[in-house]
Amino acid sequence: MAQSHPRTLDGDGLTLPPQTATPSASELAAGVGGAGSLSRFAGGELTNRRQRSLWGDAWRRLLRNKLAVIGLVIVTVFMVLAVFAPVLAPYGQSEVVDYRLARYDPTWTWPFGLDANGRDMFSRILFGAQVSLVVGVLSQVIVMLIGVPLGAISGYFGGSVDNTLMRLVDVIYAIPQLLLVLLFVNWWGPGLVNIFLAIGLVGWVTEARLVRGTFLALREQEYVNAARVTGANGVYIMLRHILPNSLTPIIVALTFGIPTAIFTEAALSYVGVGIRPPQASWGMMVADGSKPGYIQSDPHMLLFPVLAIGLTMLGFTFLGDGLRDALDPKGND
Repeated sequence: MAQSHPRTLDGDGLTLPPQTATPSASELAAGVGGAGSLSRFAGGELTNRRQRSLWGDAWRRLLRNKLAVIGLVIVTVFMVLAVFAPVLAPYGQSEVVDYRLARYDPTWTWPFGLDANGRDMFSRILFGAQVSLVVGVLSQVIVMLIGVPLGAISGYFGGSVDNTLMRLVDVIYAIPQLLLVLLFVNWWGPGLVNIFLAIGLVGWVTEARLVRGTFLALREQEYVNAARVTGANGVYIMLRHILPNSLTPIIVALTFGIPTAIFTEAALSYVGVGIRPPQASWGMMVADGSKPGYIQSDPHMLLFPVLAIGLTMLGFTFLGDGLRDALDPKGND
């Protein structure tokens, strides 16, 4: 016999349809009474959706930029070569293979040939990468340590502080950067440490102006005004609220500053006031290979160091362009 469902009568004597019991919380957890909808909700898109961050989105946009990926590969390769130069180089940076084989053409034994002193060009290119990357990276660290605080103070406080600091920046900016670096290096003497110190102490003005403009724009935002209302001081607001939102232009500027520093070091070594022999430097190798008669008779002495400088600068330029587009908060996926 079929089991009848219980029915109730309302106040007018009408028969009501059978009521379905509402499942309890324990029944829902056990999958009783709407298990399909619960499992669909628990395993659905809403609960499994991963939160996306600015850096994750930037990394995805960077990987979709082919030129940026090429630049990243070039920069990574040169960094690996520079770090492992003592292991990868078949000869020392000043080791003479055979003075009788001076300016020897590239062969399977010496893929980049030998220079005018009979030294292996391939080994010297690897050791020269160490000099270029150390100068490029450390000089930009000094630029960041000087330019970011001065630009932040100038842009946030404004007024007489801004006028004083910016007039100092304008005076330094009016003098050609390479000329100032030459003056510092001639004053302190040539050498790796003096070169990246000189480049860093001269190149911070561009970073300071960039940071100052960014802080001028961000200090009027609503979240900054809200922080002032809560009683936060200027240093806390700059470090906690404005600086994190200024990282995009700072990172991009530092990426573009590295190839500029590498070229400056190469130019100093080319004119003879940079890295001193027997230490290897791409600029010095370009100077040796561009001597009269060598370009026509031994082009390999000039070709390979020029390619090394060009590829490194091109890699950082592509990477900087990619970072600028990837870190743009208005970028579209």
